[in-house]
Amino acid sequence: MSRATLRDVAKLAGVSVATASKALNGQPQVRAETRERVVRAAEQLSFSPNTLAQGLITQRSGTVGLLTSDLEGRFSIPILMGAEDAFGSDQTSVFLCDARGDTIREKHHLRALLSRRVDGLIVVGARPDTRPSLGDLPVPVVYAYAPSDDPADLSLITDNTGGGRTAVDHLIRCGRRRIAHITGDPGYSAAQDRARGAVDRLTEEGLTLAGGEVWFGMWSEAWGRGATRMLLDRCPDVDAIFAGSDEIARGVLDVLHEERIDVPSRVAVIGFDNWSVLAVNSRPPLTTIDLNLEHLGRIAAQRLSAAMEGTPTSGVETFPVRLITRESTAPLR
Repeated sequence: MSRATLRDVAKLAGVSVATASKALNGQPQVRAETRERVVRAAEQLSFSPNTLAQGLITQRSGTVGLLTSDLEGRFSIPILMGAEDAFGSDQTSVFLCDARGDTIREKHHLRALLSRRVDGLIVVGARPDTRPSLGDLPVPVVYAYAPSDDPADLSLITDNTGGGRTAVDHLIRCGRRRIAHITGDPGYSAAQDRARGAVDRLTEEGLTLAGGEVWFGMWSEAWGRGATRMLLDRCPDVDAIFAGSDEIARGVLDVLHEERIDVPSRVAVIGFDNWSVLAVNSRPPLTTIDLNLEHLGRIAAQRLSAAMEGTPTSGVETFPVRLITRESTAPLR
């Protein structure tokens, strides 16, 4: 059986080919009853529009680019998955390009994507710090995870400060009072924001950090181990540790196990990022803060679609994180 054509749909609906095309592409010149008749005819014939032909009519390629510097894909892949879910596999394809933190490579990928007539761009940073804007481009752009330095751009970010508050609030609700915070590079805005949220929540409860300070260092298990040893020397009665990443939390757990300190009955541990390969396979499995990146990707796709339809937005939108509770935290007995 041959595939139905637009001409077949027009004939069945009793309209011209031009009217059928306008009806199926959502053009406003078509009356509602005519559009309904064309849609019914298309459904009856199982008509599937040719993507190339649609592009010639709408001046769209049906593709968008996702430009990232996240070499490992820890942040860009969930955002990509969320964006693909929002666009729909039969509507828009997403091309992923990794600049690996290299501005020259980023410019090359940008030229390549624009030469392929992508309809828009989602730009994802490797870290949640402000990045340079790509400037004026012939297509709409949405920045996700790492905000643009231009307030005229649209940037979607996660609430790291709120994540720090949520982590410490959970530990407080578990009955913990001597809570320490071991985190990564102080040059990262995420480290500073998470620490600020943690300290603010402790202050509201009339508490101070166990050990007397935020333990800034590196985003690594090795730092988690080293900082935990220093913390136990200074504050042996600590009853909870909020780690600024799941990698750091794994290092924390290593030392607690070596010292035969039970988790969570004596010391509760919470991480950040919900990197499942680490969090789920920790012993015990790690309570952590999820950045909700797939949701961020879906919103980025929705905002980009709106901009491609002529309704752009600008500024910074902040989205909440969520607590994922596992066995590494529990109420004091």
